[in-house]
Amino acid sequence: MVTWRQCSFLFFSLVCIAGFSYRFASMDTLDGRILLALKTFRLPAKISQSTTVPSTSVPPTEPKLTELLKYISWPEPPVPLQDFSLSTSAKNCDYQLWNPRENYRVGETLEVVITARDHNGKRKEYGGDFFQAKLHSKALTAGVTGHVKDNGNGSYQAIFLLPWPGEAQVHIRLIHSSEAVDVLKKKRESDPGKVYFSGYFHFNGSSEVMECNLELAGPNICEYKDPHTGEIWQCFKPQRLPCNSLIYHSMGGYRKVTNTLEDSLLSGSVTDKTISGLVPPINIMTTNSSLDLTSTLPACRPGQESPQPSGFYYNDTWTSLACKSRHFPKPNEALACLKGKDIYMFGDSTLRQWFEYLINFIPSLKTIDLHINYQSGPLLAVDANTGLALRWRAHGLPLRATKTMMADLHYEAAHLAGISGGPHTVIVLTLWAHFTTFPIRVYLERLERIRQAISSLLFRSPKTTVLIKSANTGYKSIFGSDWLSLQLDILLRAAFKGIDVTIIDAWDMTSCHYLPDNIHPGPPVIRNEVDLMLSYICPT
Repeated sequence: MVTWRQCSFLFFSLVCIAGFSYRFASMDTLDGRILLALKTFRLPAKISQSTTVPSTSVPPTEPKLTELLKYISWPEPPVPLQDFSLSTSAKNCDYQLWNPRENYRVGETLEVVITARDHNGKRKEYGGDFFQAKLHSKALTAGVTGHVKDNGNGSYQAIFLLPWPGEAQVHIRLIHSSEAVDVLKKKRESDPGKVYFSGYFHFNGSSEVMECNLELAGPNICEYKDPHTGEIWQCFKPQRLPCNSLIYHSMGGYRKVTNTLEDSLLSGSVTDKTISGLVPPINIMTTNSSLDLTSTLPACRPGQESPQPSGFYYNDTWTSLACKSRHFPKPNEALACLKGKDIYMFGDSTLRQWFEYLINFIPSLKTIDLHINYQSGPLLAVDANTGLALRWRAHGLPLRATKTMMADLHYEAAHLAGISGGPHTVIVLTLWAHFTTFPIRVYLERLERIRQAISSLLFRSPKTTVLIKSANTGYKSIFGSDWLSLQLDILLRAAFKGIDVTIIDAWDMTSCHYLPDNIHPGPPVIRNEVDLMLSYICPT
């Protein structure tokens, strides 16, 4: 009998993501290597409770796996932590300007050096801390993310593009110490059951509620395999009812999997804290010779790679640095863009916010009551006069949701197989928030199935528009952290590299906005995200 814990060492060594605190340096090289590795090795078959590890499993020394680990590993503490005071303290960290200049101009870069120290005030001698950095202006409602590079010795470089004229202020937060990141990484792989689900069985007037998850340990297990995708869901077998009497699904609960020291490392008192710096507000000048950063950008088309940063806010409006983004301030402009479109949205509640924005923004878009659980969908809205149909539904299991019918939970790849596609069809997808607590192996398998489904869709209907919303910031716990989200986000971008799809960079758009971090971003962020989506549906 093989349990999650017994096989987790293999999957933990498979993919330990990241490199830099905000995003990797040399992202092009990284994406290429990850994509090559994903294409050249097969993931091990899902291990059931009644089997042993298959002989076809990829050994840890396999060359492609070794190459993958080299480029996606995250620095770890040199020894296991025994004393909380030796972990990184935001109060004792600081940053200062590197090579300060008297004048700064639009299009140039600003660099600061971050020094990490522990709670005793001693400088750290190793890296792995997770910082997020932004340059912002409250007066101009402007913001841009900073790229943080880990030097591996307790110092970090934060590099900022200067995209607007006027004032700007550096803002840096320690999201997690390197020691806290180590806890997140290990618990992700060793304790996937920390989030569990409930299955509701009904038959002949009797009912039972049993625990369910992606994999369970024990002899009496009901297993449900999707006939199209092969996705597997398991529940403990009811005492009296048959396995095929599973009717409803819901979130079950959370299990405590951390000890006292680990709780201290992840507590709110040391998580997501602003660090002090010696960098005063700077004034960014523009001259007649200054180039408009967006003047030479192409129209928004599928397959474009986002630069770093992918854009910036100015006057609370997002400007893309990947393409000539548009804005749709009036409902009739958005409706004209979406005329005749058949839009399918698959994802979590952060994508449902886009659906909700559009039905609230466009008065003629009317919702149809499908008599379902709103939280998981499916949801439908139409404008009969313009031929617009807008749909949203939650992605398939695992899904933290209130009680909903199993029949309404469709796996994305299976649903995509039933869409003919074409120039009128728009697919919008996001997949990350409900996978942060599971081993990386689970996410890789899901991404591969979706990638194949999208590739098939684009093969039969190459004019179909496919948009993928990236992860956004907002999680700060053992059950969901920005660090865990970032890991999945990097894999998502790598998996779809080279395919004619568009990544909507919600990470950048949430990490540098003036609103506080929230897993469900506020209205100004959603408005800008939807405008960017419409820019790809209706490019200039």
